[in-house]
Amino acid sequence: MKASGRPEPDAPIRSRRYKVGQQEIVRGDCLRVLRRMQADSVDVVVTSPPYNIGLSYRSYPDRKEEAHYLDWMMEVAAGLQRVLRPDGSFFLNISGSSAQPWLPFELAVRLRSLFVLQNHIAWVKSISVGEDSFGHFKPMNSKRYLHRGHEHLFHFTLNGDVMLDRLTAGVPYKDKSNIARRGHKQDRRCRGDAWFIPYETVRDRAEKFDHPGTFPVALPEQCILLHGRKEASVLDPFMGTGTTLLAAQRMACRGVGIEIDADYVAIARRRLEEDQLCTEEG
Repeated sequence: MKASGRPEPDAPIRSRRYKVGQQEIVRGDCLRVLRRMQADSVDVVVTSPPYNIGLSYRSYPDRKEEAHYLDWMMEVAAGLQRVLRPDGSFFLNISGSSAQPWLPFELAVRLRSLFVLQNHIAWVKSISVGEDSFGHFKPMNSKRYLHRGHEHLFHFTLNGDVMLDRLTAGVPYKDKSNIARRGHKQDRRCRGDAWFIPYETVRDRAEKFDHPGTFPVALPEQCILLHGRKEASVLDPFMGTGTTLLAAQRMACRGVGIEIDADYVAIARRRLEEDQLCTEEG
């Protein structure tokens, strides 16, 4: 989930840790926290860093000079490369804006020095089919740009050879005759590289926990499913309000989330505790 990742130089943050079941929240600068983590210890990274397009985070200025932003992200990526297991997956959700479309691709190209781009997934948030539409369409008043209905989900691995559980993360066949005709053992096929995962409709920012860049819990759930490791260790270095850890908790995985903003940390703890309580009562 998009959130702040690094304090300003004159405002050092001492790390604090909180545990909710199998989930660990670390309040602090993700670069410092990553340096202290054990190497080769993480199965799946699912994260969405600040996009550098001027979103209003509480503790992070989301409008750095582009070269500075890219250099910083490469530092973070180097830390992720160190903690990722050899057969691990790094799912990076990022998007540009209509006026700044190149930044995600600039970052992806730079990351070639650290990772292999094994899959490029389009996270479709809203789509029009014929005369109908699905998902939440954010208003677009410009006469120059089209509505932005998708974001990038880059799937990086260390060597490009990670085996995935495509069927568990897949969907049933639409044409059931394909099952026997093509010799499939089950009614399940790969989901492909375009995932339609709409936002839940909200009326105001408070319903998004006063955070400018949440993503649906189904997105990290799908990433964890696709990687296909039971009881995986999951990391989100830009935790925000804890959606990745919520997905990890629901899938019986161990999670670590890093976040610099104390208010977002408090929200993440509350979400995890409430979800855990609902599970126990259910």
